[in-house]
Amino acid sequence: MNISRRSIKVISMMALPLLFSTACIKKEEVEVIKTAEVTATAPAKKALSQDEIVIGAVFPMTGAIATYGQESVNGIKMALEVINKSGDLAKKIRLIVEDNKGEPVDSSNAVRKLINIDNVHAIIGSVASSNTLAGAPIAQQNKVPMLTPASTNAKVTMTGDYISRTCFTDDFQGVVMAKFAHETLKKSKALIIVDNSSDYSKGLAKVFSTEFTKLGGTLLGTTDEFTYTQKDTDFRSLLRKVKRQNPDVIFLPGYYTEVGLMLKQAKQLGMSVPFLGGDGWDSPKLQELAGPEAIKGNYISSHFSPDDQDPTVKSFVDAYTESFKQKPGAMAALGYDGMLVLADALKRAGELNHRNIRDAIAKTAGFKGVTGSITIDAARNATKSAVVLETTPAGMAFKQKVAP
Repeated sequence: MNISRRSIKVISMMALPLLFSTACIKKEEVEVIKTAEVTATAPAKKALSQDEIVIGAVFPMTGAIATYGQESVNGIKMALEVINKSGDLAKKIRLIVEDNKGEPVDSSNAVRKLINIDNVHAIIGSVASSNTLAGAPIAQQNKVPMLTPASTNAKVTMTGDYISRTCFTDDFQGVVMAKFAHETLKKSKALIIVDNSSDYSKGLAKVFSTEFTKLGGTLLGTTDEFTYTQKDTDFRSLLRKVKRQNPDVIFLPGYYTEVGLMLKQAKQLGMSVPFLGGDGWDSPKLQELAGPEAIKGNYISSHFSPDDQDPTVKSFVDAYTESFKQKPGAMAALGYDGMLVLADALKRAGELNHRNIRDAIAKTAGFKGVTGSITIDAARNATKSAVVLETTPAGMAFKQKVAP
């Protein structure tokens, strides 16, 4: 079945992932609008549409981390197909996707546009914490619900009571990887390489550092001693400095664009210690950037494994693979779950105003998604499991699941 954006209806979902196994969805059928510069001066508030539900989405459809946005929107489109089929709500959803290009300034402009011009009921996005942190204060100021499916920095939901998330936080995945390094891999000397331009990277580094030393491990250097910046491409000088420290494990909480190049250059310099990372590594592009030799034997924490044999996960993987001709990564699964949680909240909200939608999101409990059972806690964060994956030339291989 093909999706037309004119025919997308809002519906609720209970155990809906099994409904779409024959769906065929084209990537170009959800409107993508490049973000225009929008002034901070808001027009007079308009009443929300009573004829349709307008959902704004802010994702990097182009730029350095474009695969995150593209996968997220693929997942959202699949969720909309499921919502369409279930038929619980009569109104249509109109989805407006804004391309933030992976940049904070474009993210804030996108959120302003969606609120001031498109008059959205709610916003879903984004994926990089720095981008979400740029847009969240604007949503909070205007009291428009904003739900991120993938931004893990703890500060995101601290912005205010209209901001929530359906993924775990860096506090959780930092602890997961510190324990994995010390208890599973039996490593005792860790070094952390930090992306100094990323709130996500700095947040994960802080948690890993605290937990690893608490477990009895030794941290070589400090979290601000071995750093790089997004869009850097030559890491040889940094890696030589790292190599001289002789760590037995390296924690690299970054995004796949820089991580892939760094893994490749580390292998060229003869480094053989395992690198560990977070969900920012989880992109099909990582293997391509690192190459088959450098990718082997590293580990990450993430939200989802396509190898999970849970029937809900398997159905999602089969449908996604049929539609997009490749297995889904974590961002696809997170986008899918985030949209379903938002639609479930719309179903329970009663009158569709911003406050009711916000309150309904906050009451989400035990929602079964492909990334696990999702409960939103008092701080508007999701309590859910993580998975540890091993990087291989063929993709991410499931290693273990870790409960909260």
